[in-house]
Amino acid sequence: MEDNHDHDHEKHRHTHDLSNLSGKKIFWVTVLNAIITATEIIGGILSGSLALLSDALHNLSDTIAIALSYFANRFAQKPRDEKRTYGYKRAEILAALVNATVLLALSVLLIIEAIKRWQSPETINGLMMIVVALVGLIANFISVFLLEKDSHNNLNIKSSYLHLISDTVSSIGVLIGGVAIQLWGIVWIDPLITALISIYIIRETWQIIKKTVNILMQSAAPLNYEAIKTEIEKMEKVKSIHHVHTWMSDEKSVYFEAHIEMEDMPLSEVCLITDEIEHLLKEKEGIYHVTLQAEVDKCCDKRLFK
Repeated sequence: MEDNHDHDHEKHRHTHDLSNLSGKKIFWVTVLNAIITATEIIGGILSGSLALLSDALHNLSDTIAIALSYFANRFAQKPRDEKRTYGYKRAEILAALVNATVLLALSVLLIIEAIKRWQSPETINGLMMIVVALVGLIANFISVFLLEKDSHNNLNIKSSYLHLISDTVSSIGVLIGGVAIQLWGIVWIDPLITALISIYIIRETWQIIKKTVNILMQSAAPLNYEAIKTEIEKMEKVKSIHHVHTWMSDEKSVYFEAHIEMEDMPLSEVCLITDEIEHLLKEKEGIYHVTLQAEVDKCCDKRLFK
């Protein structure tokens, strides 16, 4: 019964990924980012705009990040085998961590460069900034639209989606900066926009880094453990639940294992109770996989966590 439930759940998850994260969608997002990158590199060099060059650097990392997300997503769908009995889901978590860490590092470097530019302002072609920023803004809007739906269900795709969001915001900032430079000659706005965009990106990517590190370190899943303990110990013939361990293979799949102390009874009755507990944990708490060890007066230490 449990295997069928897990199989159906797994099938549902994979079908969702395959239907929404198509190769064609990723291809066009990658092409759009490549176009933006090339345009902004040329425009940044010709105009002398650090904001354009920083945006180009972000888009270059986006192109790599999105392609990495796509391949990680496909790799994560490989079936379990004797080498990976939990499957390959963490490939996506690793990709998300790499993407977010690279973007964080690039943002820090851009802040340093913006400070240098602030101290030594350079002449900037505002009109060229405006034109290139408009091209980047349109292309980024299209890319964001293509990945928006998938970003709600997948931490890996969300990291790439945040890359695109950051570049969309960046393009808007560059556009505003270009107008200010063209109309009023305010050249210091270029490094200011670069620094503000970088700070925003650091804040967003830090959240992804914390989540991915927690998953990779097998931190406990965010569950209401006291409520779970209360619900299970209210069941007939259940004395206690203890030695609970939880972890996550990705941002959605929670694994739960515990010892359940019961009254002495036939194994057939034990199975009925463990089935009831599994149903509670899966349906009410959204837990993906449950492993329970039934026992009678075995453990001396009956703490919830050990």
